[in-house]
Amino acid sequence: MSRDLTDRPVLVLSAVAVAGEVLFGLVAGLPGLGLGAALICGAALVAARYTAGAGAQDGGYRRGVRLMAGRPPAMGEWYWTVRNGLDRDAYRQALRPQLQRLYAAKLSDRHHVSLHRDPARAAALIGPVAWPWLDPEHAPPADTVPPQVLAELVRRLESL
Repeated sequence: MSRDLTDRPVLVLSAVAVAGEVLFGLVAGLPGLGLGAALICGAALVAARYTAGAGAQDGGYRRGVRLMAGRPPAMGEWYWTVRNGLDRDAYRQALRPQLQRLYAAKLSDRHHVSLHRDPARAAALIGPVAWPWLDPEHAPPADTVPPQVLAELVRRLESL
């Protein structure tokens, strides 16, 4: 079996590194040897990191970044969130946090207003009908949101 040097990249790279180190030593003396050793160590660290899989770190294997205190719900989950949010005592636990999250994102993105830090400006933008249902400092007016109020909340969110 005949093998050439291209089958052994580590051997070729090692030979080039030794030749470069010798060349640095002949041209620049002791400082050149130090510079060559630093370059070889840096290249070895980069190669080891790549070989260990750091190149695949952003390949979708890591967890997503949590932007707003939780993962964004999928559209299928919204059906159940709204359906359960209309049940008795479920608005406060299921639907209200999601609506507050959407309103906070919309207010922040479009109007540069924080729902939690600047509630007076947020209330002025949201309006008097929808604000009592979203006010983070107070409980909602009722435990169950009426469908017409929910429709108004969605309309107001879309119009912001």
